[in-house]
Amino acid sequence: MSPADSDSFESALARGRQVLPGVRLGRPGRARTYWATIAVLRLLKVRWSVTVHGSDRVRPGAAILVGNHVSAMDPVLAVIHHWWRVTAFTKVEVFERPGALFFRLMGQIPLRRGDAESTRWAMDMAGRTLQAGGKLGLYPEGTRSPDGRSLHRLHTRILVPLIQAHPDVPVHTIATTYSGSRGGRQRAQITLSSALPIDARAMDAQQIVDALRESLIRDGNLPYIDTYAQR
Repeated sequence: MSPADSDSFESALARGRQVLPGVRLGRPGRARTYWATIAVLRLLKVRWSVTVHGSDRVRPGAAILVGNHVSAMDPVLAVIHHWWRVTAFTKVEVFERPGALFFRLMGQIPLRRGDAESTRWAMDMAGRTLQAGGKLGLYPEGTRSPDGRSLHRLHTRILVPLIQAHPDVPVHTIATTYSGSRGGRQRAQITLSSALPIDARAMDAQQIVDALRESLIRDGNLPYIDTYAQR
């Protein structure tokens, strides 16, 4: 990272403190504690039996990873099986609760939903993550599936503008499903898609969302409910 880039990042971080006063932000996308945290999280493999399909479909470098959200473990299981730096949008409320340290150690991006200024800042930090060659994780259902097995309607407020702003960054889906426990270990399956045929310069928002939704349904064999999970 060049001195100029470092200064630019620090300026963006200072702007974030103004946008989200009182919130300890960490260093979104560039946490120095990220890899140590991943090393500790890999100990979870003792309790989790996870089958991963399609890791070879995701190339090194920047990528946008769009996942379904059936459990709080979804993003954790995705990263402990890959030495990838994955930065995800996280609702700002979790940065204000016990356990917030974990999200700062992982360098996640806090976002205050419904706040335009917070959204602009979070999008800026996401862009910096991609420009640095990191991977960006999104869970556009907005909250965990109420029944723990279905895919719900995807929110587009962050999802579509982010893809449109970075049309040359490959977009993949991560479908995560769970199948109970065996021998005292919880079982899960993760399927990573190939880069989706999304042309963000030519496709409209609905076409982009349709491509993502169909990939998640297919790879996760997920029933789809055409309402937002919050409802």
